[in-house]
Amino acid sequence: MIKTTNDKNTRAQYGDADEVHDVVVVGAGAAGLSAALLLGRARRKVVVIDAGEPRNAPAAHMHGFLSRDGLPPATLLDLGRAEVDRYGVQLLRGRVEQIDHGYYVRMAGGVVLKARRVLIATGLRDELPDIPGVRERWGKDVLHCPYCHAYEVRDQPLAVLGTHPGAVHQALLLRQWSDDVVLLSHTLELSPQEREQLEARGLYLIEGEIKQLVVDDDRLRGIELADGRVVPRTAAFLFPRPVPHDELLTRLGCAKDGQGWVVTDRTGRTSVPGVWAVGNVADPRAQVVAAAGMGSTAAFAINTDLLDEDVDRAVEEHRHAAAAIR
Repeated sequence: MIKTTNDKNTRAQYGDADEVHDVVVVGAGAAGLSAALLLGRARRKVVVIDAGEPRNAPAAHMHGFLSRDGLPPATLLDLGRAEVDRYGVQLLRGRVEQIDHGYYVRMAGGVVLKARRVLIATGLRDELPDIPGVRERWGKDVLHCPYCHAYEVRDQPLAVLGTHPGAVHQALLLRQWSDDVVLLSHTLELSPQEREQLEARGLYLIEGEIKQLVVDDDRLRGIELADGRVVPRTAAFLFPRPVPHDELLTRLGCAKDGQGWVVTDRTGRTSVPGVWAVGNVADPRAQVVAAAGMGSTAAFAINTDLLDEDVDRAVEEHRHAAAAIR
């Protein structure tokens, strides 16, 4: 647990930390920048630390974000950085190695920042199946989220790779965008009920392990199976395994649920006082627009938490001053 401390060892290691930031935001995606924007407008002293590794970097465009539909993800971040800069938010490029007692945020290279509150928005990484061609085509014509990408490949011959138990649901969902959807079972075992659902929905099930993707002229042309068959397809969907970048939260001792994800309340507050977690590091299902909303919600809560502390301190100082006059 983080505790504010003034012991001599801490001062010796980090110095007197004359500069104290109200909030240090770790992560500069939609969640982190959205939080920084609101906190900057609230005239809080904020630093955002950006490791420069956004999850959606492979994607050419993002979708479902009102007023920003179709915008390249990198452009959204450029716009966000410019906006927070207008409010005096400090942006640092680097990686945080550890957060120590007293909200000391230690970066690679030796820089240490002192904060009153910390917001973690470090996102996650997509762990892809070990099928030749998948990683190279990821974000191009090998896709994950139907709500994000299916409209752009509507009415095309689509495949769902059976690398995850959620593949059946994904195939059933994709039927909304195309009447030519096949589920390649790969190593997935389907129940009789799932087979019936696929048939009723007008989907095709092709059994057999996948050998590799067939790519020609920088485009997906099909899926080759281990027995030599090639299933012609122009786009494929799969469920990656989401792995949160939650090492900082783990070291802080933040509570996690049964699936290994950090537990937060509705504002993103973790079990460790003064620490919030938002975006994909806390919720793998959060799209860009949802992550931005999570950041904004957390910023409201953090500012209120800081305000309560400011008021308590002001009251205490006021009482001391009044007592000195008596």
